Amino acid sequence: MQSLIGGFNDVLNFYTLFWILVGVMTGYVLGALPGLGKGTGVAVAIPLTFYLEPVAAIALLIGIAKGSAAGSAVSAILLNTPGEPSSAPTALDGYPLARQGKAQKALKMGLYASVIGDFLSTVVLITLAAPLAQYALLIGPVELCAILVFSLTFIGGLSGKSLIKGLIAAAFGILAATVGLETESFIPRLTFGLLELDDGLPLIPIAIGMLAVAEMAIQAGNMKQLDEQTAAMAESNDPADRTVTRDDWRRCAMPILRGTFIGSLVGILPGLGASVGSFLSYGATRRASDDPDSFGTGRIEGVAAAESADNAVVPSSFVPLFALGIPGSVIAAILIAAFVLHGLTPGPLMFREDPQLVAAVYAAMLCASVVLLAIGLTGQRLFSQVVRVPIRLIIPGVLLLCCIGSYMETSSLFPIWIMLGFALLGFFAKKLDFSFVTFLIGFVIGPSAELTFRQSLQLLNHDWRNLGDHPIALVFMALTLVTLVILARGRTKSASHETGPAVGQNHEGRIS
Repeated sequence: MQSLIGGFNDVLNFYTLFWILVGVMTGYVLGALPGLGKGTGVAVAIPLTFYLEPVAAIALLIGIAKGSAAGSAVSAILLNTPGEPSSAPTALDGYPLARQGKAQKALKMGLYASVIGDFLSTVVLITLAAPLAQYALLIGPVELCAILVFSLTFIGGLSGKSLIKGLIAAAFGILAATVGLETESFIPRLTFGLLELDDGLPLIPIAIGMLAVAEMAIQAGNMKQLDEQTAAMAESNDPADRTVTRDDWRRCAMPILRGTFIGSLVGILPGLGASVGSFLSYGATRRASDDPDSFGTGRIEGVAAAESADNAVVPSSFVPLFALGIPGSVIAAILIAAFVLHGLTPGPLMFREDPQLVAAVYAAMLCASVVLLAIGLTGQRLFSQVVRVPIRLIIPGVLLLCCIGSYMETSSLFPIWIMLGFALLGFFAKKLDFSFVTFLIGFVIGPSAELTFRQSLQLLNHDWRNLGDHPIALVFMALTLVTLVILARGRTKSASHETGPAVGQNHEGRIS
């Protein structure tokens, strides 16, 4: 505690706070622009920090990462275009809320959930870095494979009204994830001779195409009706649509805490990423709801669950970086260069060699959470005005942002073609009621599941009896079986309820 107080003494000055403010503001804007995001922002900003003091430099980069994670919800809610793939679950309920005239409510709840998840996850990093790092060492390929298989069970809870359609979409997502060089033999799979596909299909163009471009195409066909809705929203002055009420907090408190826990856990485990955390949190909240079928139509809990987990991943991914020197995410990997540039080597010796700098970094992270709240609240009214713009003016702007975001993936036109191809697929998927969420879960988890499964086979010597040496994996396998049984019983009860005897018929089948 004394060292943390000393860290605040190093941070609470105009110079450091100014760079924290610059970092959070920059990240917030980058997060709202599709395809840019925290990875790009942090990587580009590292050379600019060369002339800054170490605390201010690292605070600037962490501010960009935190601001971007929260800012990506803005375009997801207002335009149905997630700034980053991890904000795709936010768009599922945030965008319907915006179309109902509740854009400010959705933006504010997304911001509050982001700040709470970010702040609590930072506290986890500060207080539990060393103990949690010891448990992180117990997570190997076998355990990760079991965790990822357990994650796939959320497909059953997110598949909508048709489990079969949800499974088909998820299977197609896993199939799309196999495109590229095979992990062991490096033989091209499903590349059709295109060198651009050797690294696999890029996630950002796929997410933008299936979610944003497909939605714009559908809205273009309903332009007259949507313009009438926009005019009606412009005349709405209901205060409840612009604020987060006590009832909203009551409904969202548990999803936020659950999302923070899931996001923190996912961040600590290297290689999973924010997308896995946000989808797991959204799926867990949907399954815990009394009315899961209403998710996707404008449930504020969906926004809170996704955003709290998305933002909780960033600080907790620094746990293995600070304690073990192992990056737990792309951001953590990029930050290694910044630490080394300023004379600090991540790992256990960091706490012994320069504890004051570590404490200052912790203090800067907590200050960045407060600055994030202030910047978000300041820009809420400005951002919420987007929904008042006629849809005929929004569509060209969104499509332009989509093309820019896809182009930024590799600075070539090929990702744009991928975006357009999956936009066509997404258009028909929406029309035929196939789940985009289950597709994306399969696509995100597929590569890691395949890699860890192959590694597990080698570690277990192709003998399942060796699983006895991996109790954590056994626990998650048991959880997977229990979840499947619960889902099967739930589906059976639902089917029997729908196919039961018609109301108004007696036991002999005659209408009474």
